[in-house]
Amino acid sequence: MRAVTWQGNEKMVVKTVPDPEIQKPTDMIVRITSTAICGSDLHLYHNGKMIMEEDYVVGHEPMGIVEEVGSAVKTVKKGDRVVIPFNISCGECWYCTHDMESQCDQSNDNHAVDFGGLFGYGKLNGSHPGGQAEFLRVPFADQTSFVVPDHTLPDEKVLFLSDVIPTSYWNVEKSGVKEGDTVIVLGCGPIGLMTQKFAKMKGAKRVIAVDTVKHRLELAKSYNDVEIYDFSNTNIVKMGLELYERTNGGADVVIDCVGMDGVKPTMEKARNMVSPQMGTITPILTASECVRKFGTVHLSGVYLTPASSFPLNVLFSRNVNLTMGQAPVVHLMPKLYDMIIEEKFDPTTIITHSMPLEDAAEAYDIFDKKKDNNVKVILKP
Repeated sequence: MRAVTWQGNEKMVVKTVPDPEIQKPTDMIVRITSTAICGSDLHLYHNGKMIMEEDYVVGHEPMGIVEEVGSAVKTVKKGDRVVIPFNISCGECWYCTHDMESQCDQSNDNHAVDFGGLFGYGKLNGSHPGGQAEFLRVPFADQTSFVVPDHTLPDEKVLFLSDVIPTSYWNVEKSGVKEGDTVIVLGCGPIGLMTQKFAKMKGAKRVIAVDTVKHRLELAKSYNDVEIYDFSNTNIVKMGLELYERTNGGADVVIDCVGMDGVKPTMEKARNMVSPQMGTITPILTASECVRKFGTVHLSGVYLTPASSFPLNVLFSRNVNLTMGQAPVVHLMPKLYDMIIEEKFDPTTIITHSMPLEDAAEAYDIFDKKKDNNVKVILKP
């Protein structure tokens, strides 16, 4: 099959690799019809050498048609149309049975770590090749899938149930956004845009979208009717304080949708915040400065390595709540699917590019550099 493979930093190559096969009775094979590039994939694109091997198949936002199922698969059947969540879960361990499936005890065989398995993230997350490919092996098929009831819906309507939509929804729920709150969302990429949407739907009085990319800020304003803050011409050290003043003492909730690679290390050398991930903790620093006392900071951007100068003193002294982590996706998918069917929001608005899988290298470059007013890329095998 053809698949997008990691070949070194800033080098994604489409090549022919062996077709996936059923390895365990609970597996299934899915023929991918649509898959997407995630902001998290850019962490691998820039600095994947920490956890990746050459030829590893990437991607964790796929959907398609079930081609084959293992002998122990009970509910999913050949021909079903499925969306595959980015995290892998068994459905039987304590975490899975308590709606914490992103930390499934059975999905990651890497005994050097204690967290759940993910598609397309190498040995660190259980060695599960990803979904930017023509076919995908899915472990725990009955649990790690959502069968789409309506076959007439275009892929674009439901594809983001794999990650973007449930992660954004969970950001708002986990951080405790409530009616009347002031919410700052750091980042206007796909997750940031959908997080802003859900914060507004939750009843937030003010939602402030923060970014440097003008076309993303414009989409935030038109799609979500939020306030925007462009810090492209702002001293990044002063950004948090400016947002603090703009919110008259800080936001009730600050949600980071950027992660450690959001700002180039050269911008932070003076503050000595560079980590081995080759990014910075600028979002955390900004959040700690613009959240109110007894407010909440929620981290959903990727942080793969330790970082120096974490503002523990500021968070502690001001009684700030800190939440974070990978969203548990599977149990949220049915509810969010119903919201799409009920037209409570339109996820297709964030799609700017749809390209053949064979053009993945170009798609990564466009997505990384935000060229051609890019927000979200879908790949079609």
